Amino acid sequence: MKVENEKTRYSESDLQEFKTLILDKLRIAKEELNSLATSLSSPNANGTDDTAGTYKTLEDGSATLEKEQINQLAARQKKFIDQLEAALVRIENKTYGICRETGKLIPKERLRAVPHTTLTMEAKLKQ
Repeated sequence: MKVENEKTRYSESDLQEFKTLILDKLRIAKEELNSLATSLSSPNANGTDDTAGTYKTLEDGSATLEKEQINQLAARQKKFIDQLEAALVRIENKTYGICRETGKLIPKERLRAVPHTTLTMEAKLKQ
């Protein structure tokens, strides 16, 4: 019975390894999100205040586009952080690394590359 159990979930040491990896990625992701938030809240300091009006208008359009792109990046980063935090919950619940579609163990190589995944490549390709 114990052998069967080991095939369906990762050991404590494996889970600890993944937890360390996820915590590191989470720290970096939060730093990047913080940086994006800072760049959104700081005014554009390109020194265009004293240029002609036409350039100011072009600069405003460019600044708006840049803010939209930063907002999109921040939203993606926030989603990534949420997925990493959900992976930490799965580690605590001992369900980490189990494919939600097939119930099979997700290979370690895939989890190291995409630690927040909940699908094996087999299940991902079927989507």
